[in-house]
Amino acid sequence: MSLSPASLPSLSETVQRHGLAARKALGQHFLLDEALCGRIARSAGDLTGRHVLEVGPGPGGLTRALLANGAEHVHAVELDSRAVAALAELGAAYPGRLTVTEADALKVDPEAMMPAPRRIVANLPYNVGSPLLIGWLARAQAYESMTLMFQQEVAERIVAAPDTEGYGRLAVAAQWRCTAHMVLRLPPGAFSPPPKIWSAVVHLVPHAEQPDRELARAMERVTAAAFGQRRKMLRGSLKSLGGAEALLEAAGIEPTRRAETLSVPEFEALARASLARDK
Repeated sequence: MSLSPASLPSLSETVQRHGLAARKALGQHFLLDEALCGRIARSAGDLTGRHVLEVGPGPGGLTRALLANGAEHVHAVELDSRAVAALAELGAAYPGRLTVTEADALKVDPEAMMPAPRRIVANLPYNVGSPLLIGWLARAQAYESMTLMFQQEVAERIVAAPDTEGYGRLAVAAQWRCTAHMVLRLPPGAFSPPPKIWSAVVHLVPHAEQPDRELARAMERVTAAAFGQRRKMLRGSLKSLGGAEALLEAAGIEPTRRAETLSVPEFEALARASLARDK
């Protein structure tokens, strides 16, 4: 098939041609506004020479924008076989620059799929957004950046500051490894079908220094205990770790404080104190 980007059918036509009615079971809400797709692609920065992972491309609105905005190669992972077929003509319009893999994104290894420098840009299916982010954060050093769309509530939890309602384990996990900020909010009407809630795009840039596995495991234990009983003072919520009072003293943290008041560096101090104690 010989196509050029200018001769591609509209996204609405693509949906109709391939019978791409959104499936609730797959968390599908398609973004068919090409201007908005372009804004998301541009929020990822200069894509020249970059290999980009996209998850859940659907009819390919964001995929088109990534290719049009200079991505060296887009590696799209799509679980829906209908969408895989729809993306074939897009690949023909950008020969050699699009690879589509029919797979569950939770089960693929992006580092094995594409060379560096890598970025992730995706309108994530609502039902797998948080698990995907947690997995990518564990390997944050492999990516230059991640530009990801979530339900607005999840996006707010990722960028939340200490002592605010949304601050919890997700905020600490993301901000410990990355600089994170919200770059765009989208109303339900931007999607087909419209979801019941707003969505938002978060841009994450990994810190140059990333923790080793031992410290990362300690951080997981500390935050799980602290936020597992967030209404309790830390001297109570951290009891499961053993020696809570001594642990808090070693980290220089008042035992009467609660989890949501601690900054990310304070959580790291707790994690390091627990490691030092256990050696």
